[in-house]
Amino acid sequence: MNIHEYQAKEVLKGYGVRIQEGIVADTPEAAHEAAVKLNEQTGTSWYVIKAQIHAGGRGKGKVNETGSNGVVLAKKLEDVAEKAKNILGGTLVTHQTGPEGKVVNKVLVAQDVYYPGASEPKEYYLSILLDRATGSNVIMASTEGGMDIEEVAENTPEKIMKEWIDPKVGLQPFQARKVAFALGLSGNALKEMVKFITALYNAYEGTDSSQFEINPVLKTSDDKILAVDAKVNIDDNALYRQKGLAELRDVAEEDPLEVEAGESGLNYVKLDGNVGCMVNGAGLAMATMDMIKLVGGEPANFLDVGGGANATTVEAGFRIILQDPNVKAILINVFGGIVRCDRIASGVVEAYKSIGDIRVPIIVRLQGTNAAEGAKIIDDSGLKVFSAITLKEAADKVQSVLEA
Repeated sequence: MNIHEYQAKEVLKGYGVRIQEGIVADTPEAAHEAAVKLNEQTGTSWYVIKAQIHAGGRGKGKVNETGSNGVVLAKKLEDVAEKAKNILGGTLVTHQTGPEGKVVNKVLVAQDVYYPGASEPKEYYLSILLDRATGSNVIMASTEGGMDIEEVAENTPEKIMKEWIDPKVGLQPFQARKVAFALGLSGNALKEMVKFITALYNAYEGTDSSQFEINPVLKTSDDKILAVDAKVNIDDNALYRQKGLAELRDVAEEDPLEVEAGESGLNYVKLDGNVGCMVNGAGLAMATMDMIKLVGGEPANFLDVGGGANATTVEAGFRIILQDPNVKAILINVFGGIVRCDRIASGVVEAYKSIGDIRVPIIVRLQGTNAAEGAKIIDDSGLKVFSAITLKEAADKVQSVLEA
């Protein structure tokens, strides 16, 4: 589960991570009031207005309606409302949103932390994530922080250092110092970075997150270390024990079909293909998508209805898949282990009749308990539904439908 920058910063602050202070607003007037309050709290006289969407590259992104960047600087209090107005309600397009962009419903009014002082401010990159290949957490750090970190990773990967953390042992003090030294820090800035990394790792572990990305981490001119931006992804499987964090979910930032599927107890991910998939089991779903590609199609979705599929879940799956205009056929691939194939077949027929006016062919491949009985129910239904028993038979029918 992704959360917004302003939410992520509050989470980090709760673990002792120093952040760029800010106040969220959803109207230009509220943005002005936030700036006034921020001035009273921090003394800042310049204000950074940042679009709050679940995507990176906001500083380089453009709001379609006004041409404004997703992150802008207001050097006067009087300019805050107007600059916020140019972002709020608009569609922000970045390299991570795709051409369709995302609507901006909130902005974060943040303090200016690039103030003059004893030395030049310096930006770094820091992230913590799970390395599945090693079964360890890994800290990734670079002196090349800022908006072009993707280019750094592609063109000069040697500028990104990695430190693996055994999750059974946790982050050791020498490892935090090792990362800070690798960033070229010394003196008070090094001590501050060690504290920052330690607090950040504690937050990562404490929130059951799968990824933290702080870009940039800023060394201010007076050697403070703070998070100017924050991306946090929390492991969905841990939300049952992170009730407070679960409440931070913003469904407006998610694909509406995926939200609808979740409400129906289905595991759904939208893809860009032309064959809708409905399967009972994640592994079988992956095999089904491979099969579709082998016969020249492209999967339009991943949809796992689970082991206890019935007429209700099948109907919900149908309704979600049919909302995708690119779908030219639907393949239902069910292994009858926990659930009998004849019950699935009856559920398909009931769902088909309940929805009505389904204009794409449906291929139902049933294997396992009562597979033959299930196929007979499908064949005798008189509907535009075709049964199959083997994967080869199902693949051939998908191919013939796509070629018709």
